[in-house]
Amino acid sequence: MTALFPDFRLGAVLATSFTGTLSERCGTPVERIPTPARLVDWLDIYGLTVETCTQAQLELAWQLRESIHATATAVAVGGALPSSAVEVINDRSARGRATAELTADGDLRWRLRSDTAVEDALGVIAADAIGILSGTRDGRLALCASPTCRAAFFDTSRSRSRRWCDMSTCGNREKKARFNAQQRKRDTPARQRNV
Repeated sequence: MTALFPDFRLGAVLATSFTGTLSERCGTPVERIPTPARLVDWLDIYGLTVETCTQAQLELAWQLRESIHATATAVAVGGALPSSAVEVINDRSARGRATAELTADGDLRWRLRSDTAVEDALGVIAADAIGILSGTRDGRLALCASPTCRAAFFDTSRSRSRRWCDMSTCGNREKKARFNAQQRKRDTPARQRNV
């Protein structure tokens, strides 16, 4: 029997999509990469194809994910960067030895070494995080407005005013909740509201 896992929430920015593999951080957390095989699946979606992953490598990935999230949260709220999280990000970036390649179609592809493929993939994610955390990429870090989510995301919209990490999940859920609250208020007789 195959275990069923929650779908991945995929975004255009590698580092913040990676932090989104743990969602609903302020509610009931949903772990989207609970097993080494799920990490292999997620990495493959982003062109970071690895054949195997150990539990120890998964734990390195979780540590990197939480370090990126903590640092992105600090940047989003204008706080001090957590030094231990910065150290983890820098360490993962330095340990990765992936090589960027240009395909014949003009796309970017990563070549990972077979003996350290997961560590190389984590290095690519860490380097992407450094790019957005340092402010060298065009956009801004923000936190999802959903009170149960609070995921860090990289807003590249023209106005830089996105409120939700993902409109199809958090945004729609919050809009639906507001609509239902307005409906209940409208359906409540006026005398009950004024009591």
